[in-house]
Amino acid sequence: MTMRTTTNIPIDGIVLAGGLSTRMGRDKALLPWHGRTLLEHVRGLLRQAGCRRVWVSGNYPAFGGIADRVARCGPLGGLYSVAMCMPESVALVLPVDTPNVTPGLLQRLFAEPTAACTLFADEPLPMRLQIDDRCRRVLQELIEKPQAHRSLRAVQERLGAIELPLADNERKLLLNCNSPADLESIAS
Repeated sequence: MTMRTTTNIPIDGIVLAGGLSTRMGRDKALLPWHGRTLLEHVRGLLRQAGCRRVWVSGNYPAFGGIADRVARCGPLGGLYSVAMCMPESVALVLPVDTPNVTPGLLQRLFAEPTAACTLFADEPLPMRLQIDDRCRRVLQELIEKPQAHRSLRAVQERLGAIELPLADNERKLLLNCNSPADLESIAS
């Protein structure tokens, strides 16, 4: 099933996987998760949510990964690097370290189909993002201006993000694994 917006634009997915994984002590994207890597698992979640193509930020040639254009800019740098390579589309953006999110929860981000950006209240990711010239300009300005607050929140604020409510039991699905202890608790 390929999900489409009301404007009939296909949905893409973006996995933010290019981080340093310092707290984990090894590359999170390549950690095992139920017989696959976290990267393979999260790509699969985006496909199950209806994404036709899944883009990967980070140096993962086997997955068509896009290396950061600007080093050490965190998730913003990864998003910027991928957005500059993508055609105009709507994208679901998901970090590689959030393995328990469900396709149904991701699909809820389409409740406001005309919004430039939609996310869940008090959660920077996942988000639905309209990748277009405006979005690319905002990302580029934040990356290129050293005095700018370089964060996903800054992008979301500049684009006028719409926040959707999230129940406590759903919020647990968005827990990420930054350390071995986090991974162990999320996996159990």
